Formats: sequence, C-alpha cells, structure tokens
Amino acid sequence: MWKPPRSADVGSLTGSAGAATVYTVLAHCLSSERAEIPSELLCWLILPILFRSAHAHAKRHCGDDSKSSKAVLPSNTKQAVEPAPSSASLWIVAIGVVAVSIYKAECKRFIAFLPLVSPILLAVQQYALRSEPASDPLLQPTAHSRISAFAFDTIPGTLAAGLLSTLVLSGGDLRASALSIVPVIAMLVVYAALEHGSTTERTRFFPRLEVQRSILPLAFRVFILLAVCLAIDTALFGFRTAHVPTTIALGIAKALSWYFTARAANDASWRIAPAIGTFSIASTRDPFTQPTETRALSNIAVSLLSLASVSHMTPQTSRTRSTLWILALVSLGPYLTNVIAIAAARSAAQSFAGHSHKHPVEILSRAGDAKFENLLKTQSQNYTEAHDEYRRRYGLEPPPGFEAWYEFAAVNESPVIDDFDSIFDAVSPFLALSGEEFGKVMRDVYDAPGSDLWLCSFSNARAETHCEHPYRTFDRHIAASFNSRLQGFNGGPIPDMQFIVNHLDEPRVLVPPTGTRDGGRGDALRNGRFDLKNMSGRPVHLEIFKYCESQELPLSHDEGMTEAISSSNQIYGLPFISHPSSATDLCRQPEKSALHGLVARPQSFRLIEGLVPVLSTGSLSMMGDILFPSPAYLEPEFIYDERHDVEWPEKRNDVYWAGSSTGGLASDERWMNYQRQRFVALAQNLQKPEKQEHVYLRHVDGVVERVKSSFLNSRLYDVAFTRIFQCERRQCRDQKSYFEAKSWADKDEALRSRLVFDLDGNGISGRYYKLLASRSVPLKQTLLREWHDERLVPWVHYVPVSLGMEELPELVTYLTTTEAGQQRARQIAEQGRDWYSKAFREVDFAVYSSRLMLELARLQDPDRQALGKVTRPTP
Repeated sequence: MWKPPRSADVGSLTGSAGAATVYTVLAHCLSSERAEIPSELLCWLILPILFRSAHAHAKRHCGDDSKSSKAVLPSNTKQAVEPAPSSASLWIVAIGVVAVSIYKAECKRFIAFLPLVSPILLAVQQYALRSEPASDPLLQPTAHSRISAFAFDTIPGTLAAGLLSTLVLSGGDLRASALSIVPVIAMLVVYAALEHGSTTERTRFFPRLEVQRSILPLAFRVFILLAVCLAIDTALFGFRTAHVPTTIALGIAKALSWYFTARAANDASWRIAPAIGTFSIASTRDPFTQPTETRALSNIAVSLLSLASVSHMTPQTSRTRSTLWILALVSLGPYLTNVIAIAAARSAAQSFAGHSHKHPVEILSRAGDAKFENLLKTQSQNYTEAHDEYRRRYGLEPPPGFEAWYEFAAVNESPVIDDFDSIFDAVSPFLALSGEEFGKVMRDVYDAPGSDLWLCSFSNARAETHCEHPYRTFDRHIAASFNSRLQGFNGGPIPDMQFIVNHLDEPRVLVPPTGTRDGGRGDALRNGRFDLKNMSGRPVHLEIFKYCESQELPLSHDEGMTEAISSSNQIYGLPFISHPSSATDLCRQPEKSALHGLVARPQSFRLIEGLVPVLSTGSLSMMGDILFPSPAYLEPEFIYDERHDVEWPEKRNDVYWAGSSTGGLASDERWMNYQRQRFVALAQNLQKPEKQEHVYLRHVDGVVERVKSSFLNSRLYDVAFTRIFQCERRQCRDQKSYFEAKSWADKDEALRSRLVFDLDGNGISGRYYKLLASRSVPLKQTLLREWHDERLVPWVHYVPVSLGMEELPELVTYLTTTEAGQQRARQIAEQGRDWYSKAFREVDFAVYSSRLMLELARLQDPDRQALGKVTRPTP
C-alpha cells in the first residue's frame, strides 16, 4: 500500500501537480516532429541532474529527513532498503519511453488513445498490483459527490470518461488514430512499472521501478536507445533540421514535466500523468482550426474533465488546490478569442447588405447570365443554319456525315449545336497532313516503345469500339465509354476508323510550330514526326513552355463578360475568374507553373512532341491533345444518386472536400506549392497567423475596400486528405505529420454541404459531374481544359476558383455568411443542376463523341490530300 505523506508535505502536492500541468502544456505547445527525438535526448540528459540537484538541495536544508518533499521526492522507509531495480525493468521502461517518443516523431504530436491509460492503469493497480488508493483524509477529499467518486475512482467511470475523451481527441475517426494504441501500451507499461515501484508490495514478473532511485541508469538506457533511433532515422530520411532554441526549450520543458509529474505521482498515483497529458492535448487544440463548433466545444469539455481528474487526485487539504482551475483558461481563452473573431468577421461581411450588386460575385453572375442567354439563343435551328455556321466559324466545309449528325442532335434536342470549337482547334493542325500521313503517324506512335497508348478501332457495322495496347489488358473503360456513347450508330455516318487514346491521366502532346514539324531537330526527332520523352517525376515547365512565344493566342469564348468584369478586377484587386480560358492559359501567366503539381513534378508524364493525334480527357492550354469525355465519369463512385442528396436547407453551410494527395510527385519540399496541398493547408488553417494574409472586401461609405487579415473562419471548411501518397519516403512522412488526415470519407458526404470543392489531381477530377448534378454548388479550380468547357458558363452553373486561391476566403465568406451570397449560391446550384439534366445526358455525350469521330474520320480518309495551314476566321 502507499504510505501517506505527513501533513507538512501535503501543501506541496498541488504545487507539483500544477507545475507538472504547466510544463506538460508548454512541452506540447513547443513540440514538433522534427524536434521530438533531439529534445527527448536533452530531456534525459537533464533529468538525472534535476533529481540529484533537488536531492542535494534537500539534504543541505533539511538533512536526510524524508519530510522534505518540497525539494525532492518523498522516500518510503521500506523502499530505501530495497535492492536496485533489475536490468530488465530498466530496459522495459526505457523501451516504453522511447516508443512513445518515436510515435510522436513519426506520427502525431498527440496520442488520441491517451485517456484510456488512466482506467487501464486503475485496473492494473487494483487487480495486478493489489493496490488501492489510500483513504487517509490528508490525501483524499472528505466530501466527494457520488458522481465525482464514480467518474474518477471507479473503473467504469474512468473508462467512460476515457472513451469519451478518446472519441473527441480522434475527431470521431478512431480508425485514423488506431496506431496510437502502440504508444498507449508503452505508456501503460511505463506508468505501471513506476506505480509498482511506489508500492510496498511486489508482484512477481512485473516490472518495478522507483524513478528517483533509478533515474541515472534509466536515463542512460533511454539515451542510448534514442541515439540509436536518431541514427537510424538520419540514415533512412536524412538529417532533419530543427529550430535549436525551440528544441532546447522543449527538452527543458519535458524534463520539468517529468520531474514535477513524478513528485505529484509519488504521493498520489501515476494515474495523474495520463490525466495531465490529456489536458495538455485537449487544452492546446487550436479552436481556430476546428471545422465545427461541436469539435471546438468538445475539446474544451475534455480539457475540463481531465483537469477535474487532476484536481481530484490532489489532496483536499492543499490550500492552493483550487488554483489548478486557473489552468482552464488555457483552453477557454483561445476559444473565446476565436468566437469573438468569428462574430467580428460575420459582422464585417454584412457591410454589403443593401449593396450586394457591387460584390464581384454578383457582377460576375449577372455577366454570366447574359452570356448563357446568348449561348442558348444563337444555336442553329436547322441544318442549313448549322452548315453555314460551321463554314463561318472554321472556313471549311463540314466533314462527311455532318447532316446525319445534325439530325441526330436535333432529334435528341441537343441544346448545343454550334459550339464545338475545342474539337476543331484540336484537329485542324492535322489537315496539313494527308490522310495517308495521318494514318502512318497513328501507327508509328502506337508502335513506339514506351508510348503507353491505346489503339482503338470503331466498327460501322456493329457500332462497337475495340481497344488494344502493346502490354496492358485493362483499358480503364475507354472502349466501354465509346460503346455506350456511340450505340445506335451502326450503319450510320461514322465509317470504320481508328484513333489513339492516352492511357495516362496527364496530357501527352506538345505540337511544335509549323517550321519544326518535319525536321531541323537532328537526332532529337524520330521518324521525322515526333519525339517521345519520359519526364515522369521531373519538372516539365521548361519543356512545355518552350513554344509559348510562337503559339497563336486562342480566340476567346467569353465575349459579353469582358466589359462587365474588367473594371471589377481593377477596383477590387482579387483574382475572381471572369474568363476561364484566360485563367487556364499558362503561356500568359508562366509564374503559376509552380502552383500545380502537373507542371512542377508530375507523377507520370510521357511527352510526345510532334504533330500526333492523341485523345486525352484533359489538356493544358499549350498542349495539343484532342479532348474526349472521360470514362471516369461513368465509374460507380462518381455517378450521382439523388437518394443520397439532401435539400438545400438541410445542407451544412460550409465547403467540403476530401480526397487523396494526388496532383504531382512529392520528392522535395516543393510539395507545399501543389494545388491540393495548398488548398488543404489553407482550409485547415495550418499556417501560422504571422505567415498568412487573406484579403476580404468591405463596403464602406459607398466604396469597396480591401481589408487584409490573418483570420480564416475554419468553421466554414470541412476539408481533409483521406490518403497521402505519390511521395518519397521523407515527403510522405512530412505530409502525414503536417495535415490532419481522415482515414476514410463516404463518397456522398460532399452532398451534405452547400459548397463542394473540386480540383485537379493527376488529371481531371472524375467527381465533377456528380457535384454538378447535385443540389450543391461546385467550386471548381482547374488548369485542365475538358470537352465540356464551351457548354458550362462560370457563375451560372458553377463557381470558378483561381489557381492561387487568393479570392477563396472572401468568396466562401460571401456565399455562406451573407443573405445575398447564400441566395446566389443556391441559385447557381439550381441552375447547374438544371443545365446538367439538359446538356449532360448520355445522348449529349453521344452528340459530342460522334461529331469528334466525324472529324477524325475525315482526317484519316486515305483519299484526302494535305491542306495548307488552316486557321479559324476572325469572328
């Protein structure tokens, strides 16, 4: 049984518990994965000095009297004559300490299952160590309520509190925190051994250690193990630099935390250690990063519960026991500050009340409405008009079978008849080749080693497509998508033909200027037609930007919006997108190349330089891939199911996104600039306030002003990675420690939020149509052009977001916080949903695909002669 300290000793107990709590909180605030092992080394260098100095100080002032617990740990008379702990016990405890440190260094700074240590340790005390808390009134409060006694003195009560706290600390995602069971087991072994060392009874085969008497041999073993781990870590990942002053401060804080925790536990129980640890985690969870108010309040509840547990385990007779509750301000202070900041931000956003027509969202939406209206009313109403419009736009006769195509589109009430400029812009350069040359290029590029292309053949008689690959067997549903979209065309206008399809997510083709297509590049060109380069995992910006100066700027499809928007951009100075084609034109803004993983360092990138007809699902502005509807849109997880959607009023008023860290290969520190990583970091509020600056718009005295602030309302963002990969070993570890990841997300969870974010991965995003068809409003960020760009109007069917996202905080604030913004968001969601049902039917995919096939069939007609350079007439 524990020996109760004398009454003169009790006064220091609350001071020890309070000091232990303060230093543990400080250590948690200073902690970082990079500094964890070096600071732990320093901690165990300091601890022996700290204990020995305290012991020497006690001897000088109080002799060898065991009552001097204010300076040194109290000593039990029976323990004083006991033999030194076994080497096995020392190594077991040392391994446990190091295991916890390794987890913090490699996984997360906090251990979600830590609250469960207390009830398990209580069970070990009662059933393994045959130990019970002393009932001496000096140690135990004299007037416990039944609820308090149940919560902190019984296994069911502590277990219930532990489970609740664990659920909160894990954010409800126990699967993601499952690995923290390992350090929990290690901590349990350590605390049980230390608890065993504080009792007068011994349990066979159970590690036993009294921390003060064993501090030097224990510290030696811990130091040796940590040094070995640091050496292994350095060999595997390279040397990790850490801020030296912070690391030193962290090591000192850890040492003081251990020392004062040992003092408090010596006269109470080592169960106080996990209670203090839980408080340090919950109380320091930044409320400015919490996605919901419930999460923020739950962290405060856990911090108060754990603080109550610490207070409960300190003696009632301590005069300063109540001062422990001052530490509640550690969690309450930041939370109240966050609440005030949110209220202030919402109030400031209301400055546009009555003046919403001046907000960029409203200006852009009105211009978009006009453009969409013009798109609908200018479509050809009969074949003659469609034929004449084709000639007017492209200066050529339509391809053979165009009349039958028109009849198919008209019968199926296609809302788009004329706007297929992306098809012509992609295929028109091949008119400079004869039909025979075109066919030879297809065969040559397909046969080229490492081309990774599918050769697909369409049969007119069966209206079926068959695709073959030099070594792959799974075509990623390419043939199935064409079969689905071209069914019913057997015996129709599309002849037997072949076409090449890209297997990769990333675009493939870079078309050189006309003067270099047939030579002039020596050995760099093969067959005089194309050059194939595997640039996977390497920066590609120098290669794909090299023809920008000689490229002709594409004709804009955004007429009708320019005049309305240009003044807005000049006044407000935020990059709200008015012209998607310009926003995605990297040749005009090469500085953005570092902000997208596809350009900075793509996962796979097999560049084909030359005049080669390759179909891809998405393409960069300077590249020459021919666009076709992605088969990914047909995959079950990306199909919209109305049964899983909810009505607008029932949706959460926030932005949702969950997905993987695709988009580029993270092989150096530049991963922090990739599009998905930047978005998640912004939404999770991960940057320090002094390093982030957001811009908001305020309407003051009839003038729209820019206001800079480091504040971001995290309650408006529900964003997380569910999988972190496509990275080298070190960069994977860094990302896992930097981001708050989820282990899993329901495929329809996005439909429960009003705003749903969508952005590029390695290629186009397959979930876009699902979001467009839903009752939510898509916020779309992309550099990739797709086949549907001409039929989707920004600010009418979706909300575009710039690659830099400088306007995103203001955009989200307006759409979620103001009445006018919420109305506009709902309107865009309804318009996008309605237009999807009219322009993205299966037959609409067929209309586009069949027109594309007609153009490709004309190109490979063996009787067709080469034309000169073909350019679109100026409208």
